[in-house]
Amino acid sequence: MIRLEPAGAEALLLVLAEAPDVHLPQRIAALAEHVRRELGPLLTDLVPGWTTLLLHYDLLRTDHVQLAERLTPLLERWMAEPPAATPARLHEIPVWYAGADLAEVASACGLSIGQVIELHSATEYRVGAIGFAPGFAYLGELHPRLVLPRHATPRTRVPAGSLAIAERQTAIYPQASPGGWHLLGLCPWTLFDVHATPPCPLAVGDRVRFLPIDEATYRAAGGQS
Repeated sequence: MIRLEPAGAEALLLVLAEAPDVHLPQRIAALAEHVRRELGPLLTDLVPGWTTLLLHYDLLRTDHVQLAERLTPLLERWMAEPPAATPARLHEIPVWYAGADLAEVASACGLSIGQVIELHSATEYRVGAIGFAPGFAYLGELHPRLVLPRHATPRTRVPAGSLAIAERQTAIYPQASPGGWHLLGLCPWTLFDVHATPPCPLAVGDRVRFLPIDEATYRAAGGQS
């Protein structure tokens, strides 16, 4: 059952499901577009999550009670819509599996390095949310045999382009930043560019597969150490 919860003075959280499913990210992305189209002047931002949609609104134009009233018929239509028949976009992202934690992950999971790479790259992921840092796309779900908790002590600096895993998710750090995930590899692509349109090539609901490449291919594609 959908819940609408105030999230501070200028935000409303739509809880759309208790647990994610394969179609939900794409459906939430479609809902965000419907909300933006119908209520855009009242809003300052929309933030999709795995099972939620957070609406930041202009307090001079509306409040959470009025906004909830406007949202009710829109949410009723959304609930009645079947999952999209059109497949979500697929991104095939090259990765050199040479991350600082690759051997440690293999040992912790009781696998060989080759098995870690095979399991990670064989899975098709969904973009469930974008946050933490600009362009940081949370991808799920990770193969059960690769599930590990975050590092107890985060690194102070993770290089841009680092492919990492934590819990049931995987992601690529688009910029150098602190981080506590396990590093499996490096991607030569730029996954956030403020001058590009759109700045991030990944969107909520998109599909992602990782393509293993060697060091020479990584360097030729512009990858950095």
